[in-house]
Amino acid sequence: MLPTGNLKHLLQYKGAWWNYYEKNKGSIRPVVIDNIIKMLSCGDHIRGFASYACSNPNCSHTKRVPFTCKSRFCPSCGKKATSAWIKKQMDILPKTSWQHITFTMPNTLWEIFRINRHLVNELPRLAAKCVLSIAKNRNILPGIFVAPHTFGRDLKWNPHMHLSTTIGGIDDKNQWKTIFFKKKSLRNAWKYKIINLLRTHYKNNTLTLPQPLQQLYPDYSSFNKWLNSLYQKIWIIHCSKPSENPYHNVNYLGRYIKRPPIASSRLRHYDGTEVIFNFLNHKTANHENFHCSTEEFIERFIQHIPEKYFRLIRYYGFLANRNRKTYLPIVYAAINQQPKESFPLRFNHLMKRELGFDPLICILCNSKLYFVSISIGLNHQEIKKYHKNLALMKPCSA
Repeated sequence: MLPTGNLKHLLQYKGAWWNYYEKNKGSIRPVVIDNIIKMLSCGDHIRGFASYACSNPNCSHTKRVPFTCKSRFCPSCGKKATSAWIKKQMDILPKTSWQHITFTMPNTLWEIFRINRHLVNELPRLAAKCVLSIAKNRNILPGIFVAPHTFGRDLKWNPHMHLSTTIGGIDDKNQWKTIFFKKKSLRNAWKYKIINLLRTHYKNNTLTLPQPLQQLYPDYSSFNKWLNSLYQKIWIIHCSKPSENPYHNVNYLGRYIKRPPIASSRLRHYDGTEVIFNFLNHKTANHENFHCSTEEFIERFIQHIPEKYFRLIRYYGFLANRNRKTYLPIVYAAINQQPKESFPLRFNHLMKRELGFDPLICILCNSKLYFVSISIGLNHQEIKKYHKNLALMKPCSA
């Protein structure tokens, strides 16, 4: 049985990841291997560490704080990155009404986007354009951030976009105007943009169809006819009720964009053969246990590791990187809000807030610990040499 209910330990327990790797290493994406190695080496001395000593001259206590891997798919690092991201957004985002919108697509299209991962990179821009075009017709520039998700609650591949937008924006006179987005107009725009995206890439020979679709739609005419039939269907767009500040939206998205697609707390059982994890079934609105083999669980998990340099959060409107320096002061002035200075969240402050203790307090005499030195660890290419040792929980010498 899984000893600690931890995702990292699940991959190491009875050689789960190494067995999968040995069987499938010819087909595993390099970015997957890199992220798994980072996770397995997180907190290991081969990554290096910082040394601290007690400020009390009569106390000999010392402490080593190992360096972490910074991988989004590491549960520990993901939690820290999430808290830091949420704090930064709450310091920056204007305190006004926000609306959360979820853009989905028919499940018949999911496999196309899994095979053509480069297309997922275009989805946030298309979702944002649906909102921006409606706002532009009203002479309004809203603030938008989008998080692309590829996973469902049971870890299946399900590409969809989570978008949060201000219910309003600034006009050409730098005045704040209110606007509310309705799902009917958003749905039509979203359908058109997705279908047009697939048409364009098919024409440019930059689209690979799953084998069953290749046989059914061997040419552009038949493929376009199939797309037209999809356009006639109702696509689900969720528009939430407005919230008075961005905290709810930021907190909701933060749970997913900076963390693995499954939290360790949802793992219920693992005996080396079968994995059981809990998920919320949206159809029944009940929490259920999902049973699968170790290999299936790993496959479901690693398919959501994005390619290198894939941005997990995108900003548009007056929050776009090229715009925010100019427009944010105007937005603050328009809604009578004072900008808040943002400070980075230090690891000891995070530990104190999340776990209730300060890691820089001596456990023997309660005096302050002070920084002594840094021991540089191995770089990623060197750590990769210890892949097997890390996967099998064997010692690594550095």
